[in-house]
Amino acid sequence: MSKVRILTDRVANQIAAGEVIERPAAVVKELVENALDAGATRIEVEFRHGGRSLMRIEDNGHGMSRDDALLALERHATSKISEADDLNRLASFGFRGEALPSIASVSRFTMQTREAGADAGTEILVNGGKFVHVRDCGRAVGTRIEVAQLFNSVPARRKFLKTDQTEAAHIIAGVRLYALAFPRVAFTLIEDGRIIFRSPECAGLIDRVAEIFGKQLAEGLVPIETGEGDMKLRGLIGRPGTGRATRHEMITFINQRPVDSRALNYALIESYHESLPKGRYPLAFVFFEIDPAAVDVNVHPAKREVRFRSETAVRGFVIRSVLARLRELSDFGTRGAEITTTPASAPVVLAGVAPIPRLASVLPTIAERRVEITAPHVSLQPIAAAPQIQNPKPEIRNASSGWRWLGLAHGSYALFETVSGLVLLDRRAAHERIWFERLQEQFRDGAVSSQRLLLPVPLELDPVSSALLLARLEFLNGHGFEVVEFGRNFFRIEGVPAWMEPADAEPFVRELLGALRDGRLQDRDVDTAREQFARLAAAKAVRLGDSVGEGEMQLLVTQLFACRAPLTSPGGRPTHIEFSHGELARRFQK
Repeated sequence: MSKVRILTDRVANQIAAGEVIERPAAVVKELVENALDAGATRIEVEFRHGGRSLMRIEDNGHGMSRDDALLALERHATSKISEADDLNRLASFGFRGEALPSIASVSRFTMQTREAGADAGTEILVNGGKFVHVRDCGRAVGTRIEVAQLFNSVPARRKFLKTDQTEAAHIIAGVRLYALAFPRVAFTLIEDGRIIFRSPECAGLIDRVAEIFGKQLAEGLVPIETGEGDMKLRGLIGRPGTGRATRHEMITFINQRPVDSRALNYALIESYHESLPKGRYPLAFVFFEIDPAAVDVNVHPAKREVRFRSETAVRGFVIRSVLARLRELSDFGTRGAEITTTPASAPVVLAGVAPIPRLASVLPTIAERRVEITAPHVSLQPIAAAPQIQNPKPEIRNASSGWRWLGLAHGSYALFETVSGLVLLDRRAAHERIWFERLQEQFRDGAVSSQRLLLPVPLELDPVSSALLLARLEFLNGHGFEVVEFGRNFFRIEGVPAWMEPADAEPFVRELLGALRDGRLQDRDVDTAREQFARLAAAKAVRLGDSVGEGEMQLLVTQLFACRAPLTSPGGRPTHIEFSHGELARRFQK
């Protein structure tokens, strides 16, 4: 008996579905792209139970004849290409002809379609890859596809789906990407019979962004439009100083296709190197256009990634374009800011702001941040003295006895003389260790003190972040916060832990959700979640004062060595470094 055999079309399609159809959102993506390729100006998407039980995509595109509709369900049937060279001239989303047969092989698939001039439409029903019927039907010009009972024919795949709430969030986020890419197409999205959004044709991108991501975010964006050779960049970017803790609102399109491009992401981050603090990411909704022959969109099964023929040229163009726009904004900010011009060696002084060493390269950034002075993560005002840790453990280890404080270096490091030599203490790392263990103890005992806010902080999120927060509201509210849902994708922070400044509440929650999305924060069990939450909170609880006294530093050392693990911060950084007499002597030898 032969060991090698040809797979049946049904099995081959189910295997292909594993590459193309990861989750319900992938089905919606493929079918919305087909609708856009068909020239639709109205697209309606409906789904139930996170897409498991039903997904319906209906459009007013040009539709298909019966013969074309049947061919579309054959593997590798496509109207977009006929030979390999056509890949260099692609101007459409779909082109491989895998989506429809793959979807039909793992669901109960119904397609109704009619082209202009036809007396009747065509209805095709396929169940788990098997044709059930093909018949006439009445419908308007366009196509309607229903996908029911996804993965029923391959139950093992259903086990890997997340909760309905999470799967729904991915569908909503995906549809909104295409709504952003095509503001002149009217989109309607319906979940479990409720209209999530009905977005009519918009005049421009800024209106779509305001509808989808909220007016608060849209107000922090400015337009950009530039070109160089066959490359063009247009869209909206964040003002200097306006950033996020994650990349989830840094959205890029290549020839109107939403993709995750390392080249574009790197270029955007590099462009904001002097405009955002380290660890913050820019807001961006940018459309990059290039000759289709210079980009390969066929390097990923789901077409989420692309490859440029010359990534260096693309990065250089984007960096130059964004930097030029940011400098325009900075020049405007400089004219409106109060800056005292001083000799090159003197510090730059902004009204009401502590002196900052003069660096010509960061002058535009400083000027712009004068305008954005109210944003907590870019505040340039002096920070209040570090809060004192109350109720330290009574036992004090002998490791710190005999330390004599000498002074503060660069504001961050405390220098001590010891019997053995010198110790350099990292103030932030020490404070983080103390806060981390204190918060762990509070979380374990259920004794987290909190403070009600006089004015609640509004929090508007994208669908995925909203689903994450809803699933963890009980945990968050049990650890010092008071967050309440106030409409779809909209929340209010009405209380925060006592260790947190109210102004830090919104960015902290956003960073927490970003860590969950990126997998940096796991919540498999309560103990793990509490430990990681305490680690993140400890970093935010520390506020270092500009000046300290000997008493405060001695108290810090006492509290540090009362901890269980005083040698490192929660993140693993050393809290202090010791230089022995011998090492100091060696350093000064010839």
